[in-house]
Amino acid sequence: MMTNDLAELVPLVAAVRRNCHITDARHAREMTMCNYLLEMREFYRWELGLSHGAEMRHADVSAWLSAREALWEELAGEDFGDLPFGAGCHGPFAVEAVNRELVPYGLYYGAGIGRFGKPHFFLARLHDESTRDGARVLVCDREYARDMSTVPAALQGNTIVVRREALRRWLWERAEAWEVKRQAGSLQDALDAYGFGADAAAAIERMMADATETLVLHELGEHAAGAQLGSAWEEMLAACRSKRAEVLARAVRDNLADCLSTLPALVSHDARDALRLWFSNFGGMRLALFPRLLAAYAVWQRSGDAGALNAAVELGRGHWREVAGRMLDVFAQRGPEAAAEFERLSSRSEEIALA
Repeated sequence: MMTNDLAELVPLVAAVRRNCHITDARHAREMTMCNYLLEMREFYRWELGLSHGAEMRHADVSAWLSAREALWEELAGEDFGDLPFGAGCHGPFAVEAVNRELVPYGLYYGAGIGRFGKPHFFLARLHDESTRDGARVLVCDREYARDMSTVPAALQGNTIVVRREALRRWLWERAEAWEVKRQAGSLQDALDAYGFGADAAAAIERMMADATETLVLHELGEHAAGAQLGSAWEEMLAACRSKRAEVLARAVRDNLADCLSTLPALVSHDARDALRLWFSNFGGMRLALFPRLLAAYAVWQRSGDAGALNAAVELGRGHWREVAGRMLDVFAQRGPEAAAEFERLSSRSEEIALA
């Protein structure tokens, strides 16, 4: 997957891929079997450069999976390695230092801690760079190294990174899953709006363009939410080592971020297709906490009047800031033991929901 102009970076790519294997070895078995198989199917496609819809022989996939799991057994106890570049080495999380070296090559290296403490690593071609609302926005495209669970967008400090290849593949996976059952709902509305039935590939590219902007808007909302909540929020996430507590905390902050940035921008620009696509991914704990928003979307779908949506977003801005503040107060009083209260709230979400 390396072109000749990147040949001198082969040792770096190999080191990043090895760290990707190590993080997968440590965390892959934490997934449900269904999610594991779906992630590995997509990862197999990426490694072999297969397009969506390309035939995958069961025997080939099984052999690849067995080899990968055997490699994980060898690497599970290994430490993440340094990244060789030129005459020196950088630590695996030294993102700024590595990227200063990569500027002449038009590449970007990403490393960070994601959901449930899983480290993520990737190396990709840098597609675009800009500045928006005080944040640096980097859009990456073709990826040369990655772990099995991709994160299409992330905020690190004042830098927003969007991974277009990961986003494109995620959209294809969602569309393919819908084709199996063809259930009515917001995802079908979005696919119809983008013309998926007439030209699937072209529709995915149009969806990716809108979704890229939507992801940037969300991360700008995360940036604004971070300014409101302060560093204590990240300290709380790191200290409360409970999956259910983390899911709740991330849903609260996601709802705040989307009320601060994503939804106001999409509604004000009358981005109807992008709104349908956004709501097709609105579920889980975020939806359980914010049923008023879904009801407002239904009104907009029927009438085209965004009044209810605007009202729900305005209420949400204050509500989710208040809920986040209450969670921070609990953490300040109880430290890591606050996770028990957050777990209780995750089971009784109606206590903090905006209905």
